[in-house]
Amino acid sequence: MNIREVAKRARVSTATVSRTINGSDKVKPATAARVRKAIEELNFLPNTHARTLVSGKSHILGLIISDITNPFFPDLVKSFEDEAVQRGKEIIIGNTDYNAKRMAGCIRRMVERKVDGVAIMTSESDPALLEDLTRRNIPTVFMDTGKPGPHWANIRVDYGQGIREAVHHLVTLNHRRIAFITGPMNLASAQTRCSVFISSLKAHGIFDSALIEKGNHRIEGGAMAMKALLKLPRRPTAVIASNDLTAIGALGAIHEMGLRVPEDISLIGFDDIAFAHLTNPPLTTVVLSRKQLAATALAALDALMQGRRDSLANLTIPTHLVMRSSTRAI
Repeated sequence: MNIREVAKRARVSTATVSRTINGSDKVKPATAARVRKAIEELNFLPNTHARTLVSGKSHILGLIISDITNPFFPDLVKSFEDEAVQRGKEIIIGNTDYNAKRMAGCIRRMVERKVDGVAIMTSESDPALLEDLTRRNIPTVFMDTGKPGPHWANIRVDYGQGIREAVHHLVTLNHRRIAFITGPMNLASAQTRCSVFISSLKAHGIFDSALIEKGNHRIEGGAMAMKALLKLPRRPTAVIASNDLTAIGALGAIHEMGLRVPEDISLIGFDDIAFAHLTNPPLTTVVLSRKQLAATALAALDALMQGRRDSLANLTIPTHLVMRSSTRAI
């Protein structure tokens, strides 16, 4: 089966078939629909390499994430792919595992595959590693890192809103010894969550630096940090975790020590992963919408690829607290 058979079935020229395959806006919608129907009926598979050579576009987008084992990121990948497929794009996924060398490898692979654009949905980006993308003017969307430029845009996540709501919720429940388990402090997002936590507690006059423990955004890190907090002469009455996996690890450590959530310690997570409402008790957490993040990233890439920088002025993703059963008044 070849392009001539498709053109014959659709009653158009081979050039029209080619333009339809490449997403040209020069083809009338009715004609394009007829061509796509012929392609489906004949089970025609376009030569993607030839398309790239002719059009200069690969119709491939890159997506770089931090940790594929964290349920937050598979949700983000699915949402991003759903959006990309609707635009006739494929995606290549790179998983950094919070490692700068792996980040460099991901970027190199994207460049080698001649991607049309890249979404870097991780906050451990090293500006020096992005040289290939910037030098080649590849449209790139960052999350919380990178500076806007002719071919780059930055999506800002308002972590502070969710953290402030979490602190306010616990204070209204009469908690005064509120602890925080951070993420890896080399991440801009983890630094932001921690600094907003500190400023929020200082505003209430209840900050105690002994109640901050380092985590690693993973379950085992949350468990270790929680055990350290429980060894303090005066343990906290409430804990906010930098993400939900950390909170789940903390929850396990609390149970292991013979204590209960929320009767003995209130607990709040961050992200609202799918498992958050399945814990015992269901986890009070801060929602960061993966669907909204993916849709915003794709829209920004579209705008960059089409040279429409005027639509990139305010790319902000809000966060907000959702209350379940892991907090209570004391």
